[in-house]
Amino acid sequence: MPTNKSTWDWEIGTETSYLGASPQEFWSYRHLLASLVKRDFLLKYQQTVLGPFWILFPPLMTLVTYLLVFDKIVGVSTGELPPVLFYFSGIVLWNFFSSGFAGTATTFRDNSQIFSKVYFPRLVMPLSVMSRNFFDFLIQLALLLLMMAFYWLFLDWSVSFDLGLLWFPISVLTVGGIALGMGLVFSVLTAKYRDMAYLISLGVRLLMFITPVIYPLEAVPEDVRWLAVLNPLTPLFEVFRLSLLGEGTVSPYLLGYSVLFMVVLMVVSLLLFNKQGDKLIDIL
Repeated sequence: MPTNKSTWDWEIGTETSYLGASPQEFWSYRHLLASLVKRDFLLKYQQTVLGPFWILFPPLMTLVTYLLVFDKIVGVSTGELPPVLFYFSGIVLWNFFSSGFAGTATTFRDNSQIFSKVYFPRLVMPLSVMSRNFFDFLIQLALLLLMMAFYWLFLDWSVSFDLGLLWFPISVLTVGGIALGMGLVFSVLTAKYRDMAYLISLGVRLLMFITPVIYPLEAVPEDVRWLAVLNPLTPLFEVFRLSLLGEGTVSPYLLGYSVLFMVVLMVVSLLLFNKQGDKLIDIL
């Protein structure tokens, strides 16, 4: 007897697609994404003495180092901003970028055993990494806001919040988008060429020196400023400080360049990640 054809929501096949999973399929894995974020957080801080305080301890130690070296010894000018607020604002945003990029750049290498046994949209993994790092960013940002409140209440420092504050979410989202896009591209490369992971570690360190993390853009000499401006992260760090602390050198053209760079990078990286994701399982 003929039987009715079974119906299903999606079909797992051998073909790959540049578009990846459909929105409906991806939405059905939202609980997996939340579980992965929770798992990563618990595994990272379990059986540690300081626990979640490790989210704050490294940036605080970095802040002390920057204050001793760049403020006291080198004497890098931070303009009208207190050095503590200037350096910590750069540290918070840079940690979000570097951790997100480095964490997603080894997606296939770190999860090869899971990918080879269980099917789910591969994009869930890098998104879980970015979500966890965004949670760390929010905690460090809260500490930055407490520092700002301390300077405002006790050290006669003031900042006026105006429409510039609207640029804050744009800067954070764009930095996160660039970190994710670069991570998706390099996740394909690190799956094929393992030594790319070493280049990523070196590249992140070098990139920090052409990003205004430890210096304001206006302190860069005119003859080499083009190198810093060419970096799409530069306007985002400047507008991040401008929106929170009231000082920063940025123009609409440079900010538009950063946003356009992020959009193009995300489109290209998603197409590459989706097309190559399932093929890489055979070589891992």
